[in-house]
Amino acid sequence: MSTLICGSLAYDNIMIFRDRFRNHILPEQIHILNVSFLVPEMRCEYGGCAGNIAFSLKLLGGDPVIMAAIGSDGDDYLRYLDSNGLDRSHVLALGDHLTAQAFITTDMDDNQITAFHPGAMSFSHLNHVSDTLGVTLGIVAPDGREGMISHAREMKTLGIPFLFDPGQGLAMFSGEDILRFLDLAEYACFNDYEVRMACDRTGLSIERLSDSVEALFVTLGGEGSVIYSNGVICGIPCVAPDVVVDPTGCGDAYRAGLLYGISNGWDIEKSARLASVMGAIKIAYRGGQNHRLGRDEVARRYAAAFGKAPW
Repeated sequence: MSTLICGSLAYDNIMIFRDRFRNHILPEQIHILNVSFLVPEMRCEYGGCAGNIAFSLKLLGGDPVIMAAIGSDGDDYLRYLDSNGLDRSHVLALGDHLTAQAFITTDMDDNQITAFHPGAMSFSHLNHVSDTLGVTLGIVAPDGREGMISHAREMKTLGIPFLFDPGQGLAMFSGEDILRFLDLAEYACFNDYEVRMACDRTGLSIERLSDSVEALFVTLGGEGSVIYSNGVICGIPCVAPDVVVDPTGCGDAYRAGLLYGISNGWDIEKSARLASVMGAIKIAYRGGQNHRLGRDEVARRYAAAFGKAPW
C-alpha cells in the first residue's frame, strides 16, 4: 500500500533574522518597499514538499513513493534519498535545469518571507501517475502548475484517492481551478492564510468549500487545526513541542501524519491528531528533514497528548 507523494524536491536556504519583520516594514510605505534584513545565520537543507512529506511518512512506517523533478545539481539529493530508503524511482532528472531552490527568511515571531526558484519543478508534468504500481493513496502538494493539474486528473481517472495540498502554489490558481481540484480530490489541506485566499478567489465560505471533499483540514499554527467534514466542524488541539526552533516543514510533517492515518484506515480525527504530533516534533528541529524520532517515541508523544497510543 504505497502513498504517492507528488510535489517538489528543493534545496532550502534557510536564514534567521534576529528581529521582527514588523519593526522594519512600514505599512504606509509598502508601495515603495526597499528592505534589507541582516541574517547572520544561514544553512542549506534538503527540502521541497515531496521530500519533506515522504521523509516524515517513512519515519512513521509508511511507504512513500516520490514523484518529482530534479535538476543537474541534484545528484547529492538523490544519494540522500537512497540513504534514507526513500523510493525515488519516479524522480525525473533534468540536466538542463537547476533543482528548485527556496530562500527562506524567518523572524523571531516565526513569520517567513520566501523567494522560490522553481527550476526543474516546472517540468513535473513529464511524470505520469499511470507509470506507478501499487499506489492506494496520493497527495498533490506544491509543484509545477501543469504537474499539479495533470497529477490530480490522473489520480482521479485511476481511482486513487488523494489529498489536495496547494500550499504556496495556491497563488498559481484561479477560483475555478481551485474548485476543479476540490471536485477531483477526496481531501484537502490549507493553512489559515491559504484557506482565506481560496475563499476569496472562489467566493465561497470554508464550509461550502468543504462540501466538495470528504474532509477539509485547516492548520492554525500554534492554535492547532480544524476539520470541516460533512457539515461538522471539529477542532484538533496543538501538541506542545519540546522547544520551538524552526517552523520550516512543519506543515509537511502534519500532512505526513494525515496520510499515514488515512492510508491505514483511521478516522479523520485520529489522523489529524497524529498530524498534530508530527508538527510538534518537527518544529523542535532545524530544516524539514532532521527530526529522526522512531515510531515508539511518536506513540509516546501521542499518548501524552491524547491519552492513548495510536498503535
